[in-house]
Amino acid sequence: MIPDVSQALSWLEKHPHAVKGIQRGLERETLRVNADGSLATTGHAATLGSALTHQWITTDFAEALLEFITPVDNDIDHMLTIMRDIHRYTARQIGDERMWPLSMPCYIKDGQQIELAQYGTSNIGRLKTLYREGLKNRYGALMQTISGVHYNFSLPMEFWEAKSGGTDRETVSDGYFRLIRNYYRFGWVIPYLFGASPAICSSFLQGKPTTLPFEKTPNGMYYLPYATSLRLSDLGYTNKSQNNLGITFNNLHDYVVALKRAIKTPSEEYAKIGLKKDDKYLQINTNILQIENELYAPIRPKRVTRSGETPSDALLRGGIEYIEVRSLDINPFTAIGVDKQQVRFLDLFMVWCVLADAPEMSSDELLCTRTNWNRVILEGRKPGLTLGIGCETAQFPLAKVGKDLFQDLKRVAQTLDGVYGGNEYEQVCEQLVASFDDPELTFSARILRSMIDNGIGGTGKALGDQYRSQLREEPLEILHEEDFIVECKASLARQAEVEAGDTESFEALLARHA
Repeated sequence: MIPDVSQALSWLEKHPHAVKGIQRGLERETLRVNADGSLATTGHAATLGSALTHQWITTDFAEALLEFITPVDNDIDHMLTIMRDIHRYTARQIGDERMWPLSMPCYIKDGQQIELAQYGTSNIGRLKTLYREGLKNRYGALMQTISGVHYNFSLPMEFWEAKSGGTDRETVSDGYFRLIRNYYRFGWVIPYLFGASPAICSSFLQGKPTTLPFEKTPNGMYYLPYATSLRLSDLGYTNKSQNNLGITFNNLHDYVVALKRAIKTPSEEYAKIGLKKDDKYLQINTNILQIENELYAPIRPKRVTRSGETPSDALLRGGIEYIEVRSLDINPFTAIGVDKQQVRFLDLFMVWCVLADAPEMSSDELLCTRTNWNRVILEGRKPGLTLGIGCETAQFPLAKVGKDLFQDLKRVAQTLDGVYGGNEYEQVCEQLVASFDDPELTFSARILRSMIDNGIGGTGKALGDQYRSQLREEPLEILHEEDFIVECKASLARQAEVEAGDTESFEALLARHA
């Protein structure tokens, strides 16, 4: 089932310099909660600056849903320390509140008012909040409070020059699309190893029926005994109505055309919601996607946008600059939601994905890859579980496929260790490959044991308390308190500048998004 990558790996071993200079960045979402685990109802702390323009600290869907962003970095330890500094500083600014250490929310009551993230009075700030209003009305607010970690990855231009003989927009973009196609085919390994949401609070269902064969504990927890990441299931952060958009990952032109078409295609379902009620806007438009970010995907091709530029226009201008991996659950075993082992594994897997052959993929095959993901998401630790290739009927044992993949990853690890020094990449391979013979080593198995004993709420509260104490007591290491104070003031000044610079009405802006 694993493609033959031997030639490409031999090439890598002869050109190790090609992977020197990998760039990464992390984004971590986390809900602010009270000491009893209930959702915080306070606004974004003033000492954290403007959520619209702050470099490192912003909000996602809700006012209580923090998002932390590291600068682009080529040093893993440096990047993770900056992420920890951001957590340390924030922990001191939010009083008695904690950062929820799990992907799935728990203590959110049925119908509880979840305040949407607020970004000030500028047109762009109001549009961001209105987009969230649309998400709430389309999918429900609770789904939007699910949290994850995003890992951003790019290869140095030297890699593309050495591998493909060029660094032009099409050559680099074609290489990243090859990576993306392999990610869809084999990325289920990420929830298998690192999925950490095998259970949900009964309150998450809000009385809605489900066909999943949940087992229930006396403390109101629903779980699937072999599940890895219910966050990635149809219960979580997905949208079935997007399955038929015809978006493929074969070349830049077709991808952008399909994405733009989805933004302009009317939706009967969303038209029923309406655009406005009692002078209050309900969504940006009634199309299948309000904006491009609404496309739910486990991985995205990205380029940093210029002012006023859409993500797809940025891609057309300069091609793919980096890849955003979006299928990581919050790691509950660390205060910052992600650890060094995961980053090193993702480095290895991304390099493997870009090296392995990846035949072009129809939208039908793309949907078929979802079958493997769903099996791993819902029953990944089930003994004897098998996976298929695309839409074919042949099946292969997950454990064998995983171990075959790691044989390749070990060769990538030896090359990266040779470039960066030490043997940490190879150690990661040795640690993680054991999970295929013993699924009890996976994140989902480890956290489920605690959840069955203590409930999701009990587990989340205990870890939240522990991490709050840790973070508040630890000294800052790279960023200093003065850095945060300066950035807070600068972010507020940038927001004021944006608000003062509006030259058109909000209605005119909305008309351009119709």
